[in-house]
Amino acid sequence: MKKSAQKIKATTQKFIEILDIVDNVVLLTSGNACSIIEIQATNFALLSQEEQNIKVLSYSSLLNSLAFPIQIFIRSKKIDISSYLGLLDEEVEKSQNQLLKNQIKSYRDFVQELVNVNVVLDKKFYIVISYSGLESGIGMNRNNFFLSAKSKLATKVESLHSMLRRMNLSAKTLNKEELVKLFHEIFNGDIEQINKITQNIKYSFVKTSPPPSEEAEQKKI
Repeated sequence: MKKSAQKIKATTQKFIEILDIVDNVVLLTSGNACSIIEIQATNFALLSQEEQNIKVLSYSSLLNSLAFPIQIFIRSKKIDISSYLGLLDEEVEKSQNQLLKNQIKSYRDFVQELVNVNVVLDKKFYIVISYSGLESGIGMNRNNFFLSAKSKLATKVESLHSMLRRMNLSAKTLNKEELVKLFHEIFNGDIEQINKITQNIKYSFVKTSPPPSEEAEQKKI
């Protein structure tokens, strides 16, 4: 039964192309690598017409200036505001001013109704910058490949950050811990706090567990 469980895990993991994460570089099983930039969202609708035109022209200029391929990834997550509503309930209980208490309660009810009627989403924008194994040449060992990938990706990342600054967009390159959390959320659909990040650990980005019957058999063994 233990072999069966291992087979299930191997079958699942083979669909995950991530081999390892070192610093801010994601090493892929395909022999390639990438780095990921997270960009702070801007509410385009609230900008003036002139500001909108500048953003569009700047984005067009960015695309035309690229000397390497990128992938733009947009991720939407439903926001859980239960803790915020709980905080408002606490403020209602603590307030000694009846007028303020009524205002907070009214606001709390408004937020609750807003969430019931509309789905509140948090959008995050990412740019994936790739490094092809062909850029490092044939016959390069893994250590030299990583050093080459890190150097070439750093140049590409800095070039893109420079373009994003000209668009007045706040951005950061995700580090190892942030990359692990991102991939964990993507593959598992939930958020799990990861406190210990080390250089030598291999992360399992997909949670796998044997069926209950198999798990029981393993315990017997």
